Amino acid sequence: MKKLIFILTLLPGFLFAQDDLLGELDKQTKTTDYAFATFKATRLGNGHTVETKNKNTLEFIFQHRFGSMGGGAYEMFGLDDAYVRLALDYGITDNLSVSIGRNSFDKTMDGYVKYKVLRQSKGERNFPVTITAFANAAYRLSPKGSASADRMSYTGQLLIARKFSPGFSFQLMPTYVHKNAINIEDESAKQNQFALGFGGRLKVTKSIALTCEYYANLNLGKYISGYDIVTDDPIYTSYNNSLCLGIDIETGGHVFQLVITNSIGLNERAFITETQDDFFAGDLHLGFNVTRTFQLKKNK
Repeated sequence: MKKLIFILTLLPGFLFAQDDLLGELDKQTKTTDYAFATFKATRLGNGHTVETKNKNTLEFIFQHRFGSMGGGAYEMFGLDDAYVRLALDYGITDNLSVSIGRNSFDKTMDGYVKYKVLRQSKGERNFPVTITAFANAAYRLSPKGSASADRMSYTGQLLIARKFSPGFSFQLMPTYVHKNAINIEDESAKQNQFALGFGGRLKVTKSIALTCEYYANLNLGKYISGYDIVTDDPIYTSYNNSLCLGIDIETGGHVFQLVITNSIGLNERAFITETQDDFFAGDLHLGFNVTRTFQLKKNK
């Protein structure tokens, strides 16, 4: 009887000690799982994704857009014309990338800084989205010798994405574009323009995914599309929002992106604020993005 009383006396202390031990073990084993490969490339179509280059990796990117398919067979449905952007992207850290590039469309030099601020995660630390900050500066060299041309522009973006499943990711891109100079003849021109972009990726097979990207510019300006034959006054036509549909094809760790879009400019100022063609009127351009990544230094 005394032994039973003794055991019953010790039992609560034993149970409490067991709970404390299990609690400590749970704290030690609980980890944070981060979302990875929200998108398979640093570009969604014309614009960027939340992805940054890994530390010490250099990516060469070749972006190509053909002329308008509306030219018909005489211009091989746009294949006779070509607009390209060549760039180098470098990962300073796993979360910080820098780049420099050249766009042939309007002879623009551009560079950017891209920093992954927060990552989607679950477990000990829960956060619903990945957030990457993007800042770009672009200098347009065309037209040559013109002092009044809109030369310098700056773009700031927050790229906010969530990987809902292994096959589907969605991204929002609130965007601000500032131009140092504007065409004073166009009263609708805005030095400061705001746009909201959104897009996504839907995986259909192990190596193929469909993508979509759209930028709704809240301050669309106009451009001179011709002159009145009687008065010789300029005729202004509104710019259009940029839309890009694509197919991502994964090949040996790299992604080949085939796209169709109404934009031929390949920097943020060009395709977000100065897209002249209308996607829904059939002003379409075929194009592709090709990348090649080099590991410059072996990471520890």
